[in-house]
Amino acid sequence: MRIAVTAEGAGLDAPASPVFGRCPCYIFVDTDTLQWEAAENPARGAPGGAGIQAAQFIVERGARAVVTGQVGPNAMGVFQAAGVSAYLFVGGTVRAAVAAFQAGTLAPAQAGGQGRGKGGGGARVVPPVPASTAGPSREETLTRLRETAETLRRQLADLTEQIDRLQQE
Repeated sequence: MRIAVTAEGAGLDAPASPVFGRCPCYIFVDTDTLQWEAAENPARGAPGGAGIQAAQFIVERGARAVVTGQVGPNAMGVFQAAGVSAYLFVGGTVRAAVAAFQAGTLAPAQAGGQGRGKGGGGARVVPPVPASTAGPSREETLTRLRETAETLRRQLADLTEQIDRLQQE
């Protein structure tokens, strides 16, 4: 599986970054072979919307999961819409983050909670769900999809407003 890990530098021995949208780079790792590639974060210096832009970059590069210290609600909306899982990891190297992912010991990131970004929300650590527990019910899935759709509608409205403003300048 191809995953992305937020990092402070290039390589598996680089420190994992505690932030998502404004981390210096992403390390894309094939968890079967440990082959990796580093990519600078194109959204790091964005004046706004770094999380959304960074999440889109991760999705476009084919990652099926992301491992980071925290992720905001807008980026989580992008990940949820694309079917990309997000997991929380703080402290250690990219290699340690990959090992924790492979071992299944990382807590999944969930929309909501208290983040550190401008959006006011962010991912929070939730207890892992035991493997024997059944998946979400149809109603829970519908609720999650509706919440994701609403988040994306707000993001699209904000982006459209920004485009209109820039075109009027």
